[in-house]
Amino acid sequence: MNTSIFIIGSSNTDMVIKTDHLPQPGETILGGTFFMNPGGKGANQAVAAARLNGKVTLICKTGNDIFGKQSIQLFEEEGINTQFIVSDDKNPSGVALITVDKNADNCITVASGANATLTPKDLEKATKEIAGAAIVLMQLEIPVETVSWVATFASANNVKVILNPAPACELPVTLFKNIAIITPNKKEAEMLSGISINDMGSAIRAANIIKQKGVGIVIITLGDKGALVVTDTITEMITAPLVEAVDTTAAGDVFNGALAVAIAEGLPVLDAVTFACKAASISVTRMGAQASAPHRNEIQF
Repeated sequence: MNTSIFIIGSSNTDMVIKTDHLPQPGETILGGTFFMNPGGKGANQAVAAARLNGKVTLICKTGNDIFGKQSIQLFEEEGINTQFIVSDDKNPSGVALITVDKNADNCITVASGANATLTPKDLEKATKEIAGAAIVLMQLEIPVETVSWVATFASANNVKVILNPAPACELPVTLFKNIAIITPNKKEAEMLSGISINDMGSAIRAANIIKQKGVGIVIITLGDKGALVVTDTITEMITAPLVEAVDTTAAGDVFNGALAVAIAEGLPVLDAVTFACKAASISVTRMGAQASAPHRNEIQF
């Protein structure tokens, strides 16, 4: 059975400070713990999938600098195939500044660096392998034009495309018909649908509007409540395990990495979402992005 997963997206270095509360404009806060670790949605999802025994290839673009070199070394230690990662001599590696408050809420500012220069041309040497993958998983911290090109190419080769539309932005209408599964959070679903989500009914309406754009399956992640799944025949809420959160920074990324593994292994969508919710619920009990991703043996499933 082909279970190979290609994750195409961003790689950043996260610089994180814990504080009592998130700063207001013009406010300076004396924070607590500082730590620096690898992040970026693409990289986070790749590590999450690899730790769950996924057969993962990551394609990203890093600067020819210490952050880029450290990231690649860490990916290789996680068992991720790095042969198609591109080095950019003109731009630095991406960096994210993250503040996390005592309620585990966060605010994030990203300097994209080399991530913003990942083009279809950078992917040409991997097209044969992409065409032979089971899953292609992408996000929106790389150019939308690149995401659209990959989705068109993968879909034409009968490869399932999962799009995590984060951070939220306008998407070309033609992209949706090439997406097998889309996984917006509440804010992203509101932007894609034009519906304000404040209860289950409005979440279902939003999911159906997004699905009508041509997507096969819509999964709206709703934080500690779980995830809403809408397909041609299913409208169901999968509840998340109850945990005490300390840092939600990479919860969505762990969810998506876990979902890709479960779908690649052939699990039905509701089982796959249940698996992803369990993985994400473990990640929020730990600090950090990639550091918070659980291993397969930690998930009771």
